[in-house]
Amino acid sequence: MSLPKLVFRLNEEGEYDGYKLLSGLVVPRPIGWIGTVRQNGTYNLAPFSFFNLVAVDPPTVIFSGGRHLDRPKDSVVLAEEAGEFTVNIVSEDVVEAMNNTSVGYDADVDEFEVVGLTSATGLTVRAPLVVESPANLECRVTRVVDIGGANRVVFGEVLVVHVRPDVLDGTRVNTDVLRAVGRLAGPSFVRTVPKFDLERP
Repeated sequence: MSLPKLVFRLNEEGEYDGYKLLSGLVVPRPIGWIGTVRQNGTYNLAPFSFFNLVAVDPPTVIFSGGRHLDRPKDSVVLAEEAGEFTVNIVSEDVVEAMNNTSVGYDADVDEFEVVGLTSATGLTVRAPLVVESPANLECRVTRVVDIGGANRVVFGEVLVVHVRPDVLDGTRVNTDVLRAVGRLAGPSFVRTVPKFDLERP
């Protein structure tokens, strides 16, 4: 017998904090470690847990960003301005560096320099790749959607995928080697290893 559920109307003022409720329930969320480039050629890097792969034809990812106290999120603005961005997969090996790039740095700070990461140039985009990441996606912005409030959603078509050779088992990704990390709520994250298999009926 299941317990009766509490009901929250998120669009009514004074109700429960919708961010805490939803970000705690919709878990685990993949982390989009988004690389962008400024007009002066310097780099920006920040993690987004409101991120996902949403289609394969065409291959499409999205990420959503709100605002700093004084300005919109740099990654959203820069992706829209340049028309491109990268997604750098967050593994256990780079999770500390990813966390250090989540600081709300000034708009002109290069997180690669601050955190000590190595940048590389993509084949089709100027936005930076994180060399230490086990895989990277080069993306072209296809649209930016204002969904109201403080949030804008960036859609990107994946043009090129870079994968460390040991992560691949033939044409499949070996998730035991990838060791990706997901976001829960607050300071909590989750590992993807160990896992369990469940065959489709």
